[in-house]
Amino acid sequence: MSIAPPSDMGSAVRSELERFDAYLRQQMKSNAALLDTVIRYILKQRGKRVRPTLVFLSAGLCGGISDRAYVGAAMVELLHTATLVHDDVVDEANERRGMASINAVWKNKIAVLVGDYLLSRGLMMAVTNTEYDYLRITSDAVRRMSEGELLQIQKRRQKTIDEATYFKIISDKTASLISTCCEIGAVSASHDASVQRALRDYGEFVGLAFQIRDDILDYTGRSSVLGKPVGHDIRDHKVTLPLILAAAANPAEGRRMIRLVKSRNVSSSEVHDVITFVERNHGIHAADAKARELASQAVECLAPFPESQYKKALTDFANFVVTRSK
Repeated sequence: MSIAPPSDMGSAVRSELERFDAYLRQQMKSNAALLDTVIRYILKQRGKRVRPTLVFLSAGLCGGISDRAYVGAAMVELLHTATLVHDDVVDEANERRGMASINAVWKNKIAVLVGDYLLSRGLMMAVTNTEYDYLRITSDAVRRMSEGELLQIQKRRQKTIDEATYFKIISDKTASLISTCCEIGAVSASHDASVQRALRDYGEFVGLAFQIRDDILDYTGRSSVLGKPVGHDIRDHKVTLPLILAAAANPAEGRRMIRLVKSRNVSSSEVHDVITFVERNHGIHAADAKARELASQAVECLAPFPESQYKKALTDFANFVVTRSK
């Protein structure tokens, strides 16, 4: 999952993000020459810093941004980067953010070991700083992401998938890490369990809404904007919410379309047939309504907090994830 946030999302924590970049580089350093070379390469691939931004915004909302927030943000970034390196090995991907992937440059063995190193650095940060709550939260996120990926692989081999299973997959694969960012930010600034729970739930709802919007764009977007062909998920045999909801509205034809997507090869004309079916049976509209409902639930989680630049940024982000075009 790649997130391109609104351009002003990080303005409330710009100085913290600038300091964080140097802090993260220090945490990733290694005395092993090859490992340090790969780490420097990884740092060139870094994206929009959405996850540390969410940690800092959540901390600011819940009481203030302290050194604890930097530890939490670094742990999340190390975890996220490790999962990306491992995912590229599993997916046999040759590119990441327009650059050759680690496995493409240094082969699978080194890529796996680098991912392991990054995970261990995150765990050691928690132990060194006695942040055992962070350890619990991030460990649970790794568990959920692993289970979500395995469930998706299992369901891809089967001929059916229902709405509950779809939400279980996207909750574990996507929403878990966004929820982790927001919860860690809250934990860094407040001991109030209700405050921590509110930010965890905010992140969960936002993550679900984001993934649904991503799945909608696979049906409605333009290749030049998305950077991948429309219908990519269909070609990859993924049954997502627009198709699930369209199939619920027209079960007989829906079952046929799902079997088609699950088949070994899906031609361009068949991709077009699936997209047309989903449009005709209002799957896109229904999925969009669900994403907007989840974004509204995320904003409701912020209602108890006083108005601030942090609350505005988090509110804007929740609204952005369901209106973005890429």
